[in-house]
Formats: sequence, structure tokens, C-alpha cells
Amino acid sequence: MTVWIDTHCHLDAPEFGTDAAEVRARASTVGVAQCVIPAVEVANFDTVRTLAHRFGDAYALGIHPLYVARAQEADLATLDVALERHRDDPRLVAVGEIGLDYFVPELKLSPLKERQEHFYREQLKLARRHGLPVILHVRRSADALLGALRELALPQGWRGIAHAFNGSAQQAKAFIDLGFKLGFGGAVTYERALQLRRLAAELPLSALVLETDAPDIPPHWLYVTAEQRAAGQARQPNEPAELPRIGAVVAGLRGISVEELALATARNAREALPGVMERNF
Repeated sequence: MTVWIDTHCHLDAPEFGTDAAEVRARASTVGVAQCVIPAVEVANFDTVRTLAHRFGDAYALGIHPLYVARAQEADLATLDVALERHRDDPRLVAVGEIGLDYFVPELKLSPLKERQEHFYREQLKLARRHGLPVILHVRRSADALLGALRELALPQGWRGIAHAFNGSAQQAKAFIDLGFKLGFGGAVTYERALQLRRLAAELPLSALVLETDAPDIPPHWLYVTAEQRAAGQARQPNEPAELPRIGAVVAGLRGISVEELALATARNAREALPGVMERNF
């Protein structure tokens, strides 16, 4: 069976409720060997760690930009302590999900704009201190993210993933030059996503990793239109089991076999997040 790695999956999301084990089992059935489960706030640090150990997956700890409004300054110290406490846990593979979000209107205005930028920079410093890669939330914020990465980089550079990348070719190259892989998921399955599909087809294969961002960013075959919602059809959560089909779309765009894509993206995931799919898992 072809082996896949889902580099971004929120298995702890309320959409899955008590069904996380069934969701993960469905993914295993289609060859998803490992998921990376990122935290979004201090309150779910223990949850993502527990799920990773339960399912043989990996996890990341961090404070998501959409959660900084309710985060406390002390949460950064809590993250620092958690990273130190679990430094020998082979399933802890990154600081994340961290980053900047300039899509949500209120996050672009003071004081939240400055607050999310502060949390981002401080978490980059923690990643640097603890020698961990970072998983970045990139939503209309690529240039600002890149600026801080350049300013705070160590001589050996960064490792990590620009999650759900949807920027320009120039921004893609800038992330790659800094040591990052770029995450592609359900958005690439929409034919109207011309720029994203062009990047998936033309960027170096060594730069790509696959993800679902489950339960979010559904591929086109799960998307429920406004008309369907109005008619009473419920939104269907995205799942890590959709990853092979997403991978098949990317393979088709590149004109390569599914097996070649799966091997390459799994290798890239291990380069971005050393510890993913290690033998001791």
C-alpha cells in the first residue's frame, strides 16, 4: 500500500468529537501512516500530545494567531515549559501552529495586529531556543512571516512547513530558500485555483508536503455549496482519509505517478520535521 503523511490535521477538533479514533482508523485503512497534530492554544497542549501517543502520530505545540486574542502573556512561558518538559518525546516534532493571519479583519487592526505579531516572534524565539522546526499559519501574511524569519534565523537556517501555502511564486521561493517545505491540501483540488495548481505543478518536488488541515479546507468533492446548505445539507468535515485522493490530484498536475509523489512528500515531511515517521514510532 502507498504510504502517506498528513503534515497538518486537527484530530482534536470538536467536529470529530468522540469519533477521532474512527476518523484515524479510516485514514490508516487508505495508507495514511502518520498525522501531525498541531496545537492551537495552551488549553489543547495535553490533548494533541495524548492523541499523538494514542494513534502513533506526531504533534506540535504552539499558539495559533486566531487564538491570541484570548491568550495570556503567561501562555508563552507555559509553552516554553512544555517544550522543555517534552524535549525527549520523539512525537514532539515542531512548534506550531503559529504564524500571522491578515485575512480576518479584526486581526489586521490594533491592538490585535501587534499582539499576533508579538506572539509570532516570541514563538519563533522559543523554536530557536529549543531547536525545533515551526509549522506556520500563512494567510495573506507571507511577507511579514518571511521578514521575521530572516531577522531571527540561526546560521543553520530554519526547518518547517508553510502550512496551506497560497502565495506567489516569489514568496514560495523565499520560503524554500529559508529551509521550508510548502503544504498543499484540499484547496489544490479546485480547478478555479489556477495559481495554486500552477505552483503545485511547477515548484520543485523536493519542496512539497501534503496535508488535509482536517476538519477544514475540504477538497472539492466534499464542498457543500450555499444552495445545498440552504436546502438542509450539512457540511461534511474533511478527514485525513482524503489525503490519498488529494495526492492523486497533485500527482496528476505534475504528470507523475501517485507512488512517486507519496514517496517524495513523505521524505520531504521527514526533512521538514525530523522525527516524523522514525523507526521508533
